[in-house]
Amino acid sequence: MKHLILFFSAAVFLLFTESAVSAQQIVYADASAFPLYGKVSEDTDGRYERLPSHLKTVSREPVWYLGRNSAGLYIRFRSNSTSIHLRWESMFNNSMTHMTDTGTKGLDLYALQDGEWRHVCSAQPQGKKSERAVIRYMDPIEREYMLYLSLYDGISSLEIGVDEGASLDMPAVDSPSSERPVVMYGSSILQGGCANRPGMAHTNILSRRIGREVINLGFSGNALLDMEIAELMASVEEPGLYVLDYVPNASAESIDEIGEQFFRVIRDAHPDVPVIFVEDPVFPHSAYDNAIRKEIAEKNASQKRLFARLRKAGEKRIYYVGAEGMIGDDGEATVDGIHFTDLGAMRYVEHLLPVVKKALRKSE
Repeated sequence: MKHLILFFSAAVFLLFTESAVSAQQIVYADASAFPLYGKVSEDTDGRYERLPSHLKTVSREPVWYLGRNSAGLYIRFRSNSTSIHLRWESMFNNSMTHMTDTGTKGLDLYALQDGEWRHVCSAQPQGKKSERAVIRYMDPIEREYMLYLSLYDGISSLEIGVDEGASLDMPAVDSPSSERPVVMYGSSILQGGCANRPGMAHTNILSRRIGREVINLGFSGNALLDMEIAELMASVEEPGLYVLDYVPNASAESIDEIGEQFFRVIRDAHPDVPVIFVEDPVFPHSAYDNAIRKEIAEKNASQKRLFARLRKAGEKRIYYVGAEGMIGDDGEATVDGIHFTDLGAMRYVEHLLPVVKKALRKSE
């Protein structure tokens, strides 16, 4: 009987506590009041889109559509709230068989702790419209936050909710640094396929590792060396580094024919900014599929020829990242033989990071 009474008392206390928390008022603010990073231009149709408005009549239709996805974009704010809530509407309500809905159209919250960005929790979508308590029961300590946006959907509207009476302010720390961003161009892998949550897209991992803003210009299946994308990359006023990771989509023929032209658009605008050329990963199923193995070899050979040609022409600040060891050799780094799991994204960053650090060091 004594144990039963204690159990009943504990249950009543827990119920009372839950009721008190649920009764607490949450105040929402439009996220447009806080700084947004990861964009080349503010001149976009919607705030959380990646491509400037003028490309709507220039870009191919799939490129324009994918540019409306918010991959790589993140919001910075600070608060002393004991809970963080999010309310958002997805633009398309996309869903895919090989990628989690949280990665596709969810949100991902990080906090700055002892100088490092640490994952707090992700906001899982409920459909086209979602409202989530991302984290509760925290100490009322002022923290710097970073909120990563959806990778494979757009954001029509977004609000941040905090406890009534809690602060919700502009960030006080420039982290990741917004000076001299890294601009990356590539395929569905670079866009974020198939991270479990937005913070695990490899461009976002890299940004945290180097403490610098990274602009994600990944276009699923459509990194086809479109010249208006080269011009967009060239329009970044003070870039720190360019990374060209288009080989998974581009053909060997197109790399041979227009790869240099694409590079020249960037180089003519920024003669001293380093550029990294990246090979196609050696996808696990290429060990069995003769056709894909041949395709990868041919495309990487074209990328090597382009790099060698530029070197011969006197280009100094260019770097090359080969495929060997890029995602490990155990076959465990992809969802479907191509798109990276979180493990694959982490391995990719570790493979790329020494060259990125070297290029940035030599350019500053």
